[in-house]
Amino acid sequence: MAQGRKLGKLSQHTMASTIWRLKGVKSRKVIVGPSPGVDVSVLDIGRGEVMVANCDPISLIPSIGPEDSATMSLYEVASDLATSGQPPRYVMLDFNLPPELSEQVFGRYWNSINKTCHQLGVSILGGHTGRFEGCDYSIIGGATMWTTCLRNEFLTSSMAGAGDDLIFTRSAAYGATSVLTRAFPRRVRKHLGPSLFDRAWKYLQGANTVNDSLSAVKAGIHQHGVTAIHDVTEGGSLAAIDEMARASKVGGTVDLESIPISEETELICKLFRLDPLTSLGEGSLLIACRPNRTRRVIEILQSIGTKATVIGHLSSGTRGIFGLSSRGRFRIRYPDRDPYWNAYWRALRKGWS
Repeated sequence: MAQGRKLGKLSQHTMASTIWRLKGVKSRKVIVGPSPGVDVSVLDIGRGEVMVANCDPISLIPSIGPEDSATMSLYEVASDLATSGQPPRYVMLDFNLPPELSEQVFGRYWNSINKTCHQLGVSILGGHTGRFEGCDYSIIGGATMWTTCLRNEFLTSSMAGAGDDLIFTRSAAYGATSVLTRAFPRRVRKHLGPSLFDRAWKYLQGANTVNDSLSAVKAGIHQHGVTAIHDVTEGGSLAAIDEMARASKVGGTVDLESIPISEETELICKLFRLDPLTSLGEGSLLIACRPNRTRRVIEILQSIGTKATVIGHLSSGTRGIFGLSSRGRFRIRYPDRDPYWNAYWRALRKGWS
């Protein structure tokens, strides 16, 4: 790792001067292009239909193993796409593999990719695969996933509106808890004890939020229910809140102490020196919905075993999104960095297992 370089996503300033500004040839067919805080892109394909798409890196974390790494990677891509309220249908994959990766290990990885696609109802259209010098673990490529639907049937995280309630699913730092438990099981088990460790070990199985998104929209969409869904990923809960508010051009208030943090996550964050509110949240969702449908959304999520908590409200009368806690009221801003990445590599350098 280059000295002084932050791991993870590029800074907001760099993104604003490159990705979000320089978008190639303009086309009226592009309904939603590269945008801050938006999980998907949307293309008009004619006859009242659109294609909803996204892409994400895919990883192979040696300490987790090829099977679980492949499943986790596809869940992450599919979870982003499902925030549109539509199920994923197709995927293309690009593998830039480390030279030392054996064909046997790749075969195990691919078999898990295939199995997970069957579980998600996703067809593999193609891609590219090869070994290349300079490629290393854990990021070994990328995946693009998409689906189609009618033009009025999709959501983006920029569609939240004034007066909406904000619902948070599961608990903060869900992704950090999931990956760090699997990557460093001996150290985590010693710190948590067997009972809490067993609970943390099961987080990886629940990292797929596709069903949560698709269930929530059964309460209705747009003015009839859910207005926006955002996948809580890098930067954790605070990043997701800031991104949805900025993308939707609304303000609001959030009770930070109402954001659930499980006991096992609290202990893992202390062990790895993480702030749970700014750490990798893959497995949780931030959902905006009309207040008269909030109760129904929560009922639906609870019926499938997903914890859902109202954490705040959006408004047009507030400039910016503010957090409330026992320390007072302050403006929520996108975190400078997600501490998860440095914590992971720091633990590897220490030889934790």
